[in-house]
Amino acid sequence: MTASDLTPGASSDTSRPAVDRPFTHPWHAEVFALVISLHDAGLFSWQDWADMLAHKLATDANAGNLDGGDDYYSAWLAALEALLKGRDVAGAPEIEQMVADWRRAYLETPHGAPVRLAR
Repeated sequence: MTASDLTPGASSDTSRPAVDRPFTHPWHAEVFALVISLHDAGLFSWQDWADMLAHKLATDANAGNLDGGDDYYSAWLAALEALLKGRDVAGAPEIEQMVADWRRAYLETPHGAPVRLAR
């Protein structure tokens, strides 16, 4: 899954000054909230999360993939996927299916209406 799979075409909120926006794009906040929620549900410890995120950021930095843009929260997303796969919470097929389901849901949702995932 990539960041653009979550909210393709999403633009940043420029209605407020950047200092008032802790997240550049809505999906940044969504990934952040998801990590917090899953930790609160007991799926992983903060130390496990910090270790996985640090590993992903170091890997990206060594590959020259950190440029100060979406890359930081893309690393959050990749670290979360790796953590969930490593704990057998969700494997690649489940994640890919969820991405496809969300993509279909937002493509079929009229503009301005809330996206609902039918299950």
